[in-house]
Amino acid sequence: MAIKLEVRGDYALFTRPEMKVERVSYDVMTPSAARGLLEAIFWHPGMRWRIDRIRVCAPIRFTNLRRNEVKSTISARSAGKVMESGKGALYLSTSEDIQQRAALLLRDVRYVIEAHFDMTEKAAAGDNPGKFQDIMKRRIQKGQFYHQPCFGCREFPAQFRLCEALPACPEELKGERDLGWMLYDMDYTDPENITPLFFRGVLRDGVLEVPPWDSEEVRR
Repeated sequence: MAIKLEVRGDYALFTRPEMKVERVSYDVMTPSAARGLLEAIFWHPGMRWRIDRIRVCAPIRFTNLRRNEVKSTISARSAGKVMESGKGALYLSTSEDIQQRAALLLRDVRYVIEAHFDMTEKAAAGDNPGKFQDIMKRRIQKGQFYHQPCFGCREFPAQFRLCEALPACPEELKGERDLGWMLYDMDYTDPENITPLFFRGVLRDGVLEVPPWDSEEVRR
C-alpha cells in the first residue's frame, strides 16, 4: 500500500555520521529520517515502512546555527557501576555539562515522501493492509501523531499533509546531482550488533530514488 506525504519546515538537520565534532546536514532528507517521520504519525508492530523516493520541492539552502548541547551521556555500564558501589551520580547537570556546538542546517525545506509498508509476522489475525492505510490517512488528515514529527532533531518540527498533487521541481534542481554516500537506515536484525546501511544518492530532477531494502545498491 503506497502513500504520499508532503512535509515542510523552517529548519532540518540530517546529520552526516562522518562529522564528529560539528553537525553537518546532508543535502536532502535521508530515508531513515523519512521512515522515522512516518512512524511518528503511525507505527504498528504488524507493519514496516519502506521509503520508495523522496521528492525535493524547495531549493536546497543551508544556514549556520550555534546551539547549546549537553556534552556527556550516561551509559548503562557507568550506571551499573554506580548501582553496585552505591557511590556516584545517576544524573547529568545540564548547567555544568553544557557546551556550544555549531551546526550547518538546511532551511525552508519541503519534501514529498513516497512510501509503502510491508506486513510483518507480528500482524494480528484482523490486521490487513487496507486497515492500516485507512488509519494512516485518517491520522494525517486529523493532524494526529504519537510524538511530534521532526526533521532530524526534535527542535525542528515538521508540518505534514497528504500530497494530492506533486509540486513542480525547482528550476535549480533540474538535471542530475551526485549526493555521494548517504545513510540508508540502521539494521536492527541483530540487537547486539546494530549496523548502519548506506547507498549512493543521486538527485535527478529533484527526485531521490531509494533502492529496496534487499537491493545490491544498499551497502552493509
